[in-house]
Amino acid sequence: EKFFALVEIFGPEHVGMVTGDSSVNPDAPIVCCTAEILANLALREGAAADVGQVVMDEFHFYGDPDRGWAWQVPLLLLPRAQFLLMSATLGDVTAIADDLTRRTGRVTTEVTGITRPVPLHFSYARTPVQEVVQGLLDEAETPVYIVHFSQAQAMERAQALASIKVASREHRDRIAEAIGGFRFTTAFGRTLSRLVRAGIGVHHAGMLPRYRRLVETLAQRGLLRVICGTDTLGVGINVPIRTVLITALSKYDGTRMRQLTAREFHQVAGRAGRAGFDPYGNVVVMAPEHEIENTEAARKAGDDPAKLRKIVRKKPAAGFVSWSETSFERIRDAAPEALVPQLQLTAAMLINVIARGGDVFADVRSLVFDNHEPQPRRYELARRALAIFRTLRQAGIVEVTGEGDIRLTVDLQPNFA
Repeated sequence: EKFFALVEIFGPEHVGMVTGDSSVNPDAPIVCCTAEILANLALREGAAADVGQVVMDEFHFYGDPDRGWAWQVPLLLLPRAQFLLMSATLGDVTAIADDLTRRTGRVTTEVTGITRPVPLHFSYARTPVQEVVQGLLDEAETPVYIVHFSQAQAMERAQALASIKVASREHRDRIAEAIGGFRFTTAFGRTLSRLVRAGIGVHHAGMLPRYRRLVETLAQRGLLRVICGTDTLGVGINVPIRTVLITALSKYDGTRMRQLTAREFHQVAGRAGRAGFDPYGNVVVMAPEHEIENTEAARKAGDDPAKLRKIVRKKPAAGFVSWSETSFERIRDAAPEALVPQLQLTAAMLINVIARGGDVFADVRSLVFDNHEPQPRRYELARRALAIFRTLRQAGIVEVTGEGDIRLTVDLQPNFA
């Protein structure tokens, strides 16, 4: 989306795009690319890279365990560049700002503010999701984005909501016209076709890109009143979402179940009420399932003391990380945590540094020891670098010349990663 917006402003000859899948006009003065593409360029070319200015949106990914390295590496290796680092959930960035000033010689200015141009209204719901969604539809507080923390749950929710009337006949006709001759060729595609034609979208990273783009296009045109997904919608695209409905305040992070951090919560909640689309946004947080069931049982019992005494209160399942209205209010009012650096070292990264030539040992040593990581982590990276180097040398990919220089024995393809 940003590529096309810049083309509209500066003209197609001045704007390029480079991703892991494709390349369009890569030598243009303005290039849209992923953080990983820029990071690999920095590793391969170092300070000599022809990069004058870097605009990094969604900079909170700096703290992402999987992708954070790609946001840190350009800051370490592109001292000639001017950086604009943006996110609504940065937290305390004093250490990053000081290091950026040291490396670039430029004064780093922090532009902060907590006032949203579009205010958010928060609420905590103890009624079933289906009832909450029906109420939002009745009150025209749509589009609604229902956030889950697993792809399977998002799909299950979308199929469950197909039983309620989300879109009118006229609305469904507009959706069908927008879909046109789009082909839904897989079993998932046929299910998605049925859902989107009813005004219900599904969006997560596990979908085929063409299905994901279709949902994004329909959402951008305001044709989907309900979208069930993970926390992926809205990253990098401008989608009108009036209400964000968060189904849980805990998630599995790949290692354990835990409550959301303040940054994760605000990042998801911030998708509601986009400037230019809405005068305000709604954020609805669902109570845990056992709390919803207990509330429903108490409602049915009414004021009858005998019935109230007979209620057997449900408890959370063993191992379930629960939350409450109190913990919701606490995370709602909390500032984002300070970003934690997540530099990694892989064989591809080391190969890119070696491909730069020159004093490879000094370049790798600088990457390993002159970064944002705490000292113990730097020693871990050093051991990792040594292990990777030994493996590459044993595989015949890297050699040490008689003069002691380190070089590759193979040619790299462009944008190797």
